[in-house]
Amino acid sequence: MAQVKICGLKTPQDIAAAVGAGAQYTGFVFFPKSPRAVSVDQARDLAGHVPTGVMRVGLFVDPDDALLDQTLATVPLDMIQLHGKETPDRVAQVKTRFGLPVMKAMGIASSADLDQIWDYGLTADMLLVDAKPPRDAELPGGNGLAFDWRLLVGRRFLKPWLLAGGLNPDNVAQAIRLTGAPGVDVSSGVESAPGTKDPDLIRAFVRAAA
Repeated sequence: MAQVKICGLKTPQDIAAAVGAGAQYTGFVFFPKSPRAVSVDQARDLAGHVPTGVMRVGLFVDPDDALLDQTLATVPLDMIQLHGKETPDRVAQVKTRFGLPVMKAMGIASSADLDQIWDYGLTADMLLVDAKPPRDAELPGGNGLAFDWRLLVGRRFLKPWLLAGGLNPDNVAQAIRLTGAPGVDVSSGVESAPGTKDPDLIRAFVRAAA
């Protein structure tokens, strides 16, 4: 079974659905422009509903140290996800300063984008291979877009990785078979509306990823 991360959780019911379905990672979005964004206080309360053994991941977009300090002082996160334009050096800085594993998201649209998989693999603890957002997109992820998964066939990864971008209960099994992804990340693909998770879709997604 592939590991599953359900990102953009906003309510205790979301947590219950993700954990109950068997997800290994829960994701909290600290990016105000996202319909899935939560405040530090909301995330603290939500993190309390996540049982031991399930990872609590905080998604940040080009955060400065002050934001990370403020968030981590309140929210018991297990991993930091960097989903902006952070460089490999910045990934290393965050790891050293905050003492938590770092997942780095990368946008892929063509073969020209693949070199970064190696570059970030030298510093990040985990990689998230996502679809590159359109130029005019406000969100760096969670746009419901997929990329050509064939680009990843036979690709070597230095670190554990998750596949993201346009995944849903109907296509996740095919995506895993084609890419060999050891794990998958979903947000909009298990929603009934932007930012509103659907428990039935969450359960269907995790089943399909098995």
